[in-house]
Amino acid sequence: MRFMFVGDSMTIGRAGDYTWRYRMWQHLNASFGGPYRIVGPRTEVYDTFADAPVSHDYGDPAFPERARHHLAGWGEGWQHMAPVIRETVRAHKPDVLLISLGLIDLGFYTDAEQTAANVRRFVAEARAARPGIRMVLLPVIPNVRATSDAPFAEQCALFNELLAKAVADLTTDASPLLLAARPQGYDLHTDTYDGTHPSASGEHRIAGEFADALHQAWDLGAPYEPAP
Repeated sequence: MRFMFVGDSMTIGRAGDYTWRYRMWQHLNASFGGPYRIVGPRTEVYDTFADAPVSHDYGDPAFPERARHHLAGWGEGWQHMAPVIRETVRAHKPDVLLISLGLIDLGFYTDAEQTAANVRRFVAEARAARPGIRMVLLPVIPNVRATSDAPFAEQCALFNELLAKAVADLTTDASPLLLAARPQGYDLHTDTYDGTHPSASGEHRIAGEFADALHQAWDLGAPYEPAP
């Protein structure tokens, strides 16, 4: 089984972060019960000083390079990933995509309807390369901007409705889609370190939603063990 993480800055992380990808790798190691690989064209985290994804300074230096692979980018969203997902899937042959995208789109690039259209394009492009691919999609977790910007908060809510509709419309027996739950009780004060990017507890909450979706729907792995 081959997994690929797809996401924006919350997924790539920056120098010094553990990332929720690391938490998911730990979970798969503990619970998957069979061979698996994490695949993707990138391994870096974002370097704030270089303003580029050129760092390999993960929170745990023992995080092995083979598990660091991903398709995530600081400032990249659905509109950036849709044009490249076909070639990436063709090259790396993932069986399951674990996707956390949308916040950056809504914040800077596209409105809810345009973002949802890019979701549908992304799904079509991924399937063009691998017709049986499976996908788990995380709803947008509104960041601190949504607490003071009502129109932005409304766009986040509308996009999540449109995302749920896209998942329902596009899932097939051959290529099923899952909508993960929004992390319950996600607190911007404790689950992020800056109002957007996940702290250690936030990383566990995000990884937990992906892990629980995989287990409940497809019997892959086990329920996520909460962070101590």
